Order: sequence, then C-alpha cells, then structure tokens
Amino acid sequence: MVYDFHTHSFLSDGELSPIELIRRAMVRGYRAIAVTDHASPANLEQVVRGVTADCELARKNWGFLAIPGVELTHVPAPTIGELARTAKQLGAWLVVVHGETIVEPVEKGTNSAALRSEHVDILAHPGLLLAEDISMAVANGHFIEISARKGHSLTNGHIVSSTRRRGIKLLLNSDAHNSDDLLTGPLATAIARGAGLGKTSINQVLEVNPRLLLQKLDAAFPDQHLGNWLR
Repeated sequence: MVYDFHTHSFLSDGELSPIELIRRAMVRGYRAIAVTDHASPANLEQVVRGVTADCELARKNWGFLAIPGVELTHVPAPTIGELARTAKQLGAWLVVVHGETIVEPVEKGTNSAALRSEHVDILAHPGLLLAEDISMAVANGHFIEISARKGHSLTNGHIVSSTRRRGIKLLLNSDAHNSDDLLTGPLATAIARGAGLGKTSINQVLEVNPRLLLQKLDAAFPDQHLGNWLR
C-alpha cells in the first residue's frame, strides 16, 4: 500500500485533473492520496474548491481515500501561518508548505514559519533543514517530507541523517505532477533506502507515520469519518 500526501493536478502545474490523478493512483495500488496544488492568495479559494469536489467524488463513488489539500508555495514567510489558517477554513484537510529546497529560490525563514504554524501539517522538501527547525517540528508535531521528486530529493540524505533519533515524523511523498510520477511500493522503498533509512525506519516512514497523519486528520475533521480508512 502506498500513502502519498503531496501531488499536483492541472489546478496548478500538474497535467491531470484531480479526479484523473486520483483514479490513476487508485488503480496503481495506492491506499490514500492527497491532492495538494500550489496555492497563494491568488488561487487559494479556487484550488480548495476544486480539489475538494473531486476528492469527495472519489470517496463517495469509489470508497477511496482522497484528501483535499494545498501546498503554499513561494509565499512570503510571515504570511504562512495566516494563509494556512485560511486554507483550513476554506475546507482544506491538509496544508503542505513548499520548503526551502536547494533547487528553487524559496525565501529564507519559510521552514521555520511553517513549523511555527499549528495549521501546517507537512513541510515539503525542506532542503538543508536546521537543527532548531528539527526541534520545532518535534515539539509541534509536524511531519517532514522525504521527496521522490528530482532536484528536491538531493537533500533526502541530509534530512534523514540530521533527524535520526530526534523523534521526527518523516513521510515519503511523490510530489507527482503526472501519472508517471506516482509511486509504487517498491519505488518508495528504494527511495527510502537511498536516503539512508534501514528496514525498521522504512516501515515507520511508509506505514506507521502515514497512519499517524490520518489519525491527526481524523481528530481534526471527525465528521469526515477518516477512522473508517484506519481499520
């Protein structure tokens, strides 16, 4: 089973509609997918509305766990907390923040701003994560991403080595922009091994931590009955 909490549709820079992306993930053997299109004040409401509609369609008709979310991307660091809160108010179940990857000019301070916000769930591809940010993530219960995406994945080894034995909750996500980017179980395992994770840690990242995130979402949105997918 594959859990993937970071993907993109044509509502931002992906190639597929949200429902097609969901369907392809489902057929590939996914357990759950979150559609988290790039968002800023310019399109936040539109993205949440669009992904929510298709995710609900998939859940109701296919019995497949599709999670509506956003990825706050290249927004000024001081605005992240408020934008994340607004995204949740608009109906996003999951807020991802586009972290300080080394392959894009992300504003310095984005990682720490994301990890200060109670409304942010995942810090994606955070690049050269600082020790103080790791401590903040542990204290506030945030999830940190190991990325399958070219470029962003260059610092996976740093993330794993710097967070080892720190109690950090790591997730492995595809950051998919098309169907070819979607994960398989063997690919996810290989990426985790390449990042320096051992067998026990791989199980934690691929199986245990995704379920911890779903438990968190279930507590935040009890009316959505996410517990049905945790059985």
